Amino acid sequence: MYLDEIVTARKRSESRGIVSICSAHPWVLKAAMQYATAPLLIEATCNQVNQFGGYTGMTPADFVRYVRGIAEENHFPFERIILGGDHLGPSVWQNEPAEVAMQKADLLVHEYIEAGFIKIHLDCSMRLADDPEGALDVEVSAERAARLARIAEKVGNEKLRYVIGTEVPIPGGAKDHEEGVSVTKVEDARQTIEITREAFYRAGLQSAWEQVIAVVVQPGVEFGDDFVLPYQPEAARELSKFIESQPMVYEAHSTDYQTSQALKDLVRDHFAILKVGPALTFAFREAVFALALMENELFVSNERSNIISVLDEVMLEHPEHWVKYYQGSEEKQAFKRKYSLSDRIRYYWTYPMVQQAFEKMMGKLNQNPLPVTLLKQYAPDVYTMTGKTGGFTPEKILLAKIQNVLADYADACNPQ
Repeated sequence: MYLDEIVTARKRSESRGIVSICSAHPWVLKAAMQYATAPLLIEATCNQVNQFGGYTGMTPADFVRYVRGIAEENHFPFERIILGGDHLGPSVWQNEPAEVAMQKADLLVHEYIEAGFIKIHLDCSMRLADDPEGALDVEVSAERAARLARIAEKVGNEKLRYVIGTEVPIPGGAKDHEEGVSVTKVEDARQTIEITREAFYRAGLQSAWEQVIAVVVQPGVEFGDDFVLPYQPEAARELSKFIESQPMVYEAHSTDYQTSQALKDLVRDHFAILKVGPALTFAFREAVFALALMENELFVSNERSNIISVLDEVMLEHPEHWVKYYQGSEEKQAFKRKYSLSDRIRYYWTYPMVQQAFEKMMGKLNQNPLPVTLLKQYAPDVYTMTGKTGGFTPEKILLAKIQNVLADYADACNPQ
């Protein structure tokens, strides 16, 4: 089991890790499959995929079929894919009474595991509608996590591996600008592990506890619209030392946009599971915009896809995916819709108008080889990375942009 190998390697002080691809975007998954040399970890979140469809419209079984289809198209062995469920718990139903929300979380976990997901992040850290005011008590969170683990064990799969932890960054990045975030205190990490272990044991889940491979903590990284908080190893030194005495590693969320060196430092410091999502779709967006600018140079106005303006038009017509996240004047919001590191634009690629514009742009640009001079102008990193060999196609540019991000994670997780 590859996840076990990662944990074992870290306990031998080998600087090994694994990147978790937290995206359902077909081009991201295609790029990852074409780039991967080790088993590929792909995760879906409870908001993205659940028994009611989530924002992708996919159930867990749908998502597995979707990933399998992309794997077949790219000749990637499906058995080399590890499927993970992220933030599995009552998060989607926080506004409902606890028992109602937990019953839905029970079914969520059941469907994920029945569909074939094996890496299960049990996240019951959120307050539900009839919970007391204030932060949820860690004992309550642990009891709820054990309840979901019991469901998982009943479905049954000897390959199941669990991730626990209540210090979970906001999925997709922070809503507000932050100057810093607090690194998890050692006593809090110890308490999370001990109280969750006790809850598992009370539930008769000793064998399931042996399959807990990681705990989510805050190493001090975050990103939002216009900022990235870099990893500072000194601030996490005590936290890093503590996990050496535990039979598990750390899982780090919100590692998007960290430098290559920061990612290497995270893996060295036992943050062996690195989750990334918006940085990958941001790279895809960069590539699409670069291609759109090339299209503007190669075709007259009435032949262009105008995909950039089409995207913004659709986002204005359907603001539900960005309006809570982008503050400021109309001008500032317009800028953020295009260029925010939170990349809320990622929710709009499947809209029919956007899909039509994207396909039109790709069709136009595939008519002839792209001029090297335009690539140097609008995608110089791709020009440099691909060896200046020519023969550039829109597809190569899209994949290269995404794989440029993946390369930093590969270097961190599998150092030569």
